[in-house]
Amino acid sequence: MATLFISDLHLCAERPAITGLFLAFLKREAGAADAIYILGDLLEYWIGDEAVAQAEFQPIVAGLRAVTDGGTPLYLMHGNRDFLIGEGFAQATGCRLLEDPTVIELYGTPVVLMHGDLLCTDDVEYQGFRKMVRDPQWQQGFLAKSMAEREQISREVREHSKSAIADKRPDIMDINQQAVEAEMRRHGIYHIIHGHTHRPGQHQFQLDGMSARRTVLGDWYEQGSVLRCDRTGCALETLDLENPDAAHAASGAKAKQS
Repeated sequence: MATLFISDLHLCAERPAITGLFLAFLKREAGAADAIYILGDLLEYWIGDEAVAQAEFQPIVAGLRAVTDGGTPLYLMHGNRDFLIGEGFAQATGCRLLEDPTVIELYGTPVVLMHGDLLCTDDVEYQGFRKMVRDPQWQQGFLAKSMAEREQISREVREHSKSAIADKRPDIMDINQQAVEAEMRRHGIYHIIHGHTHRPGQHQFQLDGMSARRTVLGDWYEQGSVLRCDRTGCALETLDLENPDAAHAASGAKAKQS
């Protein structure tokens, strides 16, 4: 048995092969998993829970519901694209929404789970935008608009985001190590698992005389990416888009829980 972590799938109608890969992954893995954690950006965009009825999202909702109906716990954290997922989506899928950050016990080892964008503190412009759209008053105003208006606004925001990213240095959009260390000290925990940056890997370092680790989940653009953890440790795997039933190690040896 294992616990599975994924993030940054960015599922949408424009990339049906990735949706198919994800649904095949759920069907194959969910029944034998202790739990599945989705750490943000499951969806490319989300304009409100009324969208669960839209044809584009019905296969995804049904796939998630099959997992929870089968008895496997399914946890979902908001990302920077799907932060408007609410209780309506949770009820439709049976998933449990997580705060960012959340602390869990992973086979006896405490771990901090995050989407990861809060750690990108050098990107001051993005942090300002995040603060605005996560404000309950802003969200209430946005959700009061018609679905068509929300769709248009979301499309404009995504286009602006693409333009802004193209103009920024890659290091500005990456994780700030001091922010990582501050988060670890705040919780007294030395392992963080997150997504967001699309730069999968296991980063080992020393913090206050302790061995610390930051595990980064990969995106699902040209392949799938899964972190598989059991009592012996954690390993990143990639899923082949051409062969959905095949998985192979993405980062060498399994990192042991510490």
